[in-house]
Amino acid sequence: MKRIAKVDPWKVITTEVKKDKRVQESLTAIGNGYMGLRGNFEEGYSGDTHIGTYLAGVWYPDKTRVGWWKIGYPEYFGKVINATNFIPVMIKVDGHLINLAVDEVKDYQLELDMKAGVLNRSYTWSKGNTEIALTFSRFVSAETKELAVINIRAEVLKGNPSIEMMPLLDGDVTNEDSNYDEKFWLERDRGSTPHPYLTTKTVENNFGTERFTVTTMMSSTVKGLSKENHNETEMKVSETYKGKVSEGDTVSLTKKVSVITSRDVKEADQVNAAEQILSEANEKSFTDLKDAHVAEWESRWNNADVVIDGDQESQQGIRFNIFQLFSTYYGEDPRLNVGPKGFTGEKYGGATYWDTEACILPMYLSITDKEVSKQLLLYRYNQLEEAYINADKQGLKGALYPMVTFTGIECHNEWEITFEEIHRNGAIAHAIFNYTTYYGDESYLLDQGIEVLTGISRFWADRVHYSNRNKKYMIHGVTGPNEYENNVNNNWYTNKMATWTLRYTLETLEKVSDEKKTSLNVSDEEIAKWKDIIEDMYFPKDEELDIFVQHDTFLDKDLRPVKSLSPEERPINQNWSWDKILRSPFIKQADVLQGLYFLNHEFSLSEKENNFDFYEPMTVHESSLSPLVHSILASELGKKEKAFEMYERTARLDLDNYNNDTEDGLHTTSMSGGWLSIVHGFAGMRTLTGDLSFSPYCPEQWNGYEFKLNYRGRLIKVTVDKETVAFNLQEGDSLNFNLYGKEVLLEDSLEQTIQK
Repeated sequence: MKRIAKVDPWKVITTEVKKDKRVQESLTAIGNGYMGLRGNFEEGYSGDTHIGTYLAGVWYPDKTRVGWWKIGYPEYFGKVINATNFIPVMIKVDGHLINLAVDEVKDYQLELDMKAGVLNRSYTWSKGNTEIALTFSRFVSAETKELAVINIRAEVLKGNPSIEMMPLLDGDVTNEDSNYDEKFWLERDRGSTPHPYLTTKTVENNFGTERFTVTTMMSSTVKGLSKENHNETEMKVSETYKGKVSEGDTVSLTKKVSVITSRDVKEADQVNAAEQILSEANEKSFTDLKDAHVAEWESRWNNADVVIDGDQESQQGIRFNIFQLFSTYYGEDPRLNVGPKGFTGEKYGGATYWDTEACILPMYLSITDKEVSKQLLLYRYNQLEEAYINADKQGLKGALYPMVTFTGIECHNEWEITFEEIHRNGAIAHAIFNYTTYYGDESYLLDQGIEVLTGISRFWADRVHYSNRNKKYMIHGVTGPNEYENNVNNNWYTNKMATWTLRYTLETLEKVSDEKKTSLNVSDEEIAKWKDIIEDMYFPKDEELDIFVQHDTFLDKDLRPVKSLSPEERPINQNWSWDKILRSPFIKQADVLQGLYFLNHEFSLSEKENNFDFYEPMTVHESSLSPLVHSILASELGKKEKAFEMYERTARLDLDNYNNDTEDGLHTTSMSGGWLSIVHGFAGMRTLTGDLSFSPYCPEQWNGYEFKLNYRGRLIKVTVDKETVAFNLQEGDSLNFNLYGKEVLLEDSLEQTIQK
């Protein structure tokens, strides 16, 4: 554990400038679904730092660098690219450029206010006989997506210094993961009318993908200083404000920034569009803009907040996760999805993974409007044609959804992911099932959803092969969710999800209209083949151990628990060779257990317990997706200590830097893990059978907790303490649901004793 932030229920606070600076920048990142940025300093920092400003849907197809080529290999690696850095406001005092990598300051505090969605910072700077109190506040507007606002105040405590403030737009940016310091942007235009602006365009690429144009414009309102000049150089636009300031006086600068991209506005109209945003913003004060932003966050928190009594660390963790998820995605744009690092870093390319369907959708079903979850399904539906292309590149029929994508075309540059980690198709299908059973609404399933399911089923039917020796269908040459094994045969989870998808598709085909059946053109021969696969799929199992075997040869490994490792070896992905990892029995994340979580309603309690007891001790949890699955299953099995251990790991993964990699950015797509561990785990909520059920308990470490659910037109507040569970119907009609296996009726409020 490497904690650098103080424990606070609504804030992330640090008081040390240089301690784990990059981790600080990740933890204090902010965003609004359209754009976001790391917690960099406005006045700059010459020490070790990771400058990062990212725009949703803006990316670049970087050439895949390999010394060999295989048919079907992706042509490029899609990556999110650092955009114009719009936060800089350089500050000089008597000609000295403030630089906290060099200058010593006192009373330093960096504070992310998660309730308000505002990043604040303050410190006292001194040199000679001069002392100045500086405060910084910024947000990216939740009300106006294209707007960011920065406010800086300088109060002179001692002396009569000359102060300069220089707001800057800097387009000369690079990526941390750039090859040989390559640049991704060219200047298209810059100017000062009506306000200073910079227009950039992504450089040419050889793959025919879209080039993006971005216009960034700033407008500064300054009190106590006079404008000296406007400065322009290639890829940079700035202004200088300067003045002599008397002791006791305060000067301030409010920098409003509008960012317009070619995803929404063509290049010729971007300057006008940016000016319109600023024109409207300039009619309001910093306080007015901030209040509107905070009000939007208040609305979001009203239905999503989880209140924990008796554990400030857990409280901070769950709110941090919800805040960062909502900062990344709130469903406004069906073209967007959630990158593994959100707006906090470049690792993993910033593209869409299966994490969205596996982790984020199950949470968003309950805490956002129904349309938000539907947007996530439509994102995949709109890329169905590309999924067929991906399968065709592998010489296969049907639809293969990409492991990594911006547009629907696979763009990951590791062969064991691109070719082998085909289990992602199962998560896409399961998301449709999850959405349908949660809302009790089959309209999406019977229209767009069945098209996706049919495409995926056609892929599975072509990807399997029949073993004449075993008289079974098999799937060879895959990588399961446990990425610490490659090119294995008959990964149990992959085989199970393939078979389940075929079954779900056939069940759905029985419900669709005749017109839809005709358009899908599913032949009798196909149906017969799918049924045959369902009947005769091979699932590795060990009768003596009474477990589902992860893959054909897993039990031949040197099986031993994680506790046999020395602390110096952990995490193994940072201390072992890849060859050693692949030969080991250690599991990166839930694999067999992922299947027991996804299809929880189809397995007995003893099946879940036997497999959990066998696989969890060998799991190193070095994927951020792992703890949530183990926490939920542990709660169901009555393993409350393990459930809470895994909750802490998922809820505070980045706050406590468990995997020693938070400096690269946050683990955004797994940040639903804390919420799911509470609601699906501690509260035991289930919906997969089409009925709502609960079996709540309160962790020993807490006095109680409460959360809200949007469920089929109702808003339900659930409160759990050591002795009782209470349900309050805040909106909507009465509801029948199952509590500890018995049907109850919720008309207004309902309270029952906790079953031990």
